Amino acid sequence: MAEILVLYYSRGGSVARLARQIARGVEEVPGMQARLRTVPPVAAVTQQAAPPVPEDGAPYVQLSDLAECAGLALGSPTRFGNMAAPVKHFLDGLGGEWASGTLVGKPAAVFTSTATQHGGQESTLLTMHVPLLHHGCVIVGIPFTDAALNTTRSGGTPYGASHVAGLQDDPQPTEEEAALARALGRRLADIASRLGR
Repeated sequence: MAEILVLYYSRGGSVARLARQIARGVEEVPGMQARLRTVPPVAAVTQQAAPPVPEDGAPYVQLSDLAECAGLALGSPTRFGNMAAPVKHFLDGLGGEWASGTLVGKPAAVFTSTATQHGGQESTLLTMHVPLLHHGCVIVGIPFTDAALNTTRSGGTPYGASHVAGLQDDPQPTEEEAALARALGRRLADIASRLGR
C-alpha cells in the first residue's frame, strides 16, 4: 500500500485531531494508508536532546518518512499568521531533501488551527505552501464543490483544512471541520494514487 505522510505539530491537541481526520480520509481511498508523524518541539536553549519517541501521540518524523511517502499533509497551529516554530525549524533542515528532490512531484496539502476565526488561518496555510512549492510538491486544496466549504461557520478553507479552537482551546473539530479534513485527506490520497507514486 502507498502511504500518505500526515506530519504535524500540535500543542493543545487541535492539530492532532485534524491530522487524525485527514488520516481517516486518506484511508477511505483504496490502496492508500496514512502514516502519522509529528515534529519535535524546539526551544531557544536546548539542555537535552528530544527523546526518540514522544510521550504520547504519533512518533517523531524521520527523513525516511519523506522519502517513502506518496504524498504529504503538513499541519501546524497558527502563530501570528504563520506556522509554529517547530514546523518551520523542521522544514529549514530539509536542505538535503530539497537538493536531492525527495518531494518533487508528490502531492501535498496543509492544515492548521487557530484560537479565533480571524486568527490567521489562511495566511498560515498559504505560507506553509511556500516551502512545499520550493520542494516541487503538487499543492492540493479543497475545491468549492465540497458543500461543507460553502456552509462552514468556523474552520475550513480552499487552501487547506482548519479548525477554530475558540478562546477555551477546544481541540474537538466541528462536524464540518472534520468533514473538510477528511475530504482533504481523500483528495490528497486520490491524487497520489492517480500519480502512481
